[in-house]
Amino acid sequence: MKKLFTSLLSVSALSLALAGCGSADQAQQPEGNAAGEAPKGAPAKLVISTWGFSEDFFRKEVYEPFEKEHNVEIVLEIGNNAERLNKIRQGNSAVDLIYLSDYYAQQGIDDGLFETIDRSRIPNLNEVYDIAKAPLGEEYGPAYTIGQFGIAYNPNLIQSEIKSWKDLWSADLTGKLTLPNITSTTGPMILDAASQVSGSATFNEDQAFAKMKEINSGVVKYYDKTSEYVNMFSQEEIAVGPIMEMYFKDIQAAVPEAKFVSPEEGGYAVMNTVNIVKGSKNKQLAEDFINYQLSKEVQEKAAKAKVDSPVNTTLTLTEEEAKGITYGEETISKLRKLDMKAVNEQSKAWIDRWNREIIQ
Repeated sequence: MKKLFTSLLSVSALSLALAGCGSADQAQQPEGNAAGEAPKGAPAKLVISTWGFSEDFFRKEVYEPFEKEHNVEIVLEIGNNAERLNKIRQGNSAVDLIYLSDYYAQQGIDDGLFETIDRSRIPNLNEVYDIAKAPLGEEYGPAYTIGQFGIAYNPNLIQSEIKSWKDLWSADLTGKLTLPNITSTTGPMILDAASQVSGSATFNEDQAFAKMKEINSGVVKYYDKTSEYVNMFSQEEIAVGPIMEMYFKDIQAAVPEAKFVSPEEGGYAVMNTVNIVKGSKNKQLAEDFINYQLSKEVQEKAAKAKVDSPVNTTLTLTEEEAKGITYGEETISKLRKLDMKAVNEQSKAWIDRWNREIIQ
């Protein structure tokens, strides 16, 4: 017993001696930390509400590097725009950051669901297109990607070249055309396009609905989901219709000859935003993430993977890399942007009128 006790004392002494062998600099470093890295305690938790598409890409290329740099665990809540926004409305969520299209983000702002952001903490805002910096007001989050709503068509099935929104009203397209339903994110855009085609310099509801009545008999289906459009196009049930450019790659995979057109009057900007949810306990960390999302590094990776169109102006893509995404100052500057606050205010009335006059 005495021999065992002596051995234990010897081991303890040796352990103390070894612990004292580290340098003074090492002793001052936070535990498990290399110089310049964030302290390694229990990781903070950042809850992000998003759609869930390309989740493998975002996990590897976006979330994991941020987690490592900031000692944070990113937890996702997945769903469509309406589902995720309603969950926050009902208070059934611990979300810190929420990704939404500008149409739904405006609803969140109107309902008082988002924190105002400190733009001084997001220096990468200086490197993005002006249209993306404050699409819904200076107090709220930026657009981290801008898609274009334009026109796709199959040149094998229609004889005329599509160049303009007004070309959709051609009699040659009767029975070959699809348009978005008014209840979809892009529905108000086709209504605005109809107003343009009517000759109105500013949006005119009566003229827009009159033009929609003119085209109505030639529409095969008013689509609600992009998957419906792609299926109809690939099966040659339709030959032309407006769609977001980011989905054109799915169309071209089925119909290689398909073409995408940015109408000569300009396509429409479809912006996805990122906002901080009111009551978040991680506001500064969330602002750090927004800044990171806008960085050249992240924007370039997403663009080259064809996941998101970039808003950062400092990156350069080759012609091949830019295929299928909305890219470049010239393209972005021509996009039309709807006033989402006005759209949301008029939405119910437009839907009611659409159901009475168009969907009969």
